[in-house]
Amino acid sequence: MFKLLLQHIQEKVTLTDQEKTQLEEYFIVKKLRKRQYLLQEGEVCKYMAFISSGVLKSYVIDEKGVETINFIGWEGWWMADSYSFYTGEKGILNIEAVEDAELLLLSKEKYDLMMITMPVMSTYFRILYERSLATKDRRILSNIAFNAEEKYTQVLTCYPELVDRIPQHLLASYLGLTPETVSRIKNKMK
Repeated sequence: MFKLLLQHIQEKVTLTDQEKTQLEEYFIVKKLRKRQYLLQEGEVCKYMAFISSGVLKSYVIDEKGVETINFIGWEGWWMADSYSFYTGEKGILNIEAVEDAELLLLSKEKYDLMMITMPVMSTYFRILYERSLATKDRRILSNIAFNAEEKYTQVLTCYPELVDRIPQHLLASYLGLTPETVSRIKNKMK
């Protein structure tokens, strides 16, 4: 289970053998069944989760009961309600398994300790945050400037495995489109 995490980390920074062994001490293994929550709105996000297998979604539900997908993550991705995780305030996101999932959970306390005792991990997370910020900027730009076809094509190009792994209504919500629009685009592209 730690193999993918180690691979992910070592794509960005170099760990010593001692650091590889030490790393396991910081994480808790967690399995989720499909539709099981890692976090529900109103709870404090106590863990940042590295996804070893499966797919998770984070979303909000509006006053009409409509679910809007904020983020979808799969193997090799991290997921949390970042604001809640770092501030200790109640979260606004729901995080739920789309597929059965295996996670490595990192608590805020262990995260803070890791930053002190393993400086290389501070570098690793800085790289992740930089990339995450750039990705979020692109997603905002996409939502503002791209039409429906361009949004779909961008996801298909960047994350082709995502299109096949999640239900169409989730992909539509993630793109800010209706399922019918996604269906029309898919049919037009065939």
